[in-house]
Amino acid sequence: MATSKDYMDFVLDQIKYDGMIRYKKMFGEYMIYLNDKPVLMVCDNTVFVKQKEALNSLLINAEKGYPYEGSKKHYVLDIEDHHLTNQVLEIMDKITSIPKKKSKKV
Repeated sequence: MATSKDYMDFVLDQIKYDGMIRYKKMFGEYMIYLNDKPVLMVCDNTVFVKQKEALNSLLINAEKGYPYEGSKKHYVLDIEDHHLTNQVLEIMDKITSIPKKKSKKV
């Protein structure tokens, strides 16, 4: 089941973090970028964040799940908890790098 546009709009409305927020639709699901860094995935109307060591103590009791078949396990983020979401975004902004552009093969 793909994420609905209504749910994606709801997720974006919940994010109250300073920084440039954008998203990209991929295969019926979405990647949310903060300052051009991929920080959240929205799959099957659920918000996921990678399990990073810097998030372990903050999300110790968070549910975990797989955003898509074949993926690694991620934390499920309660996007309606604005304080928690802001803390996660702040940490992810610090520890995530901007992806390097892939060179085109000739």
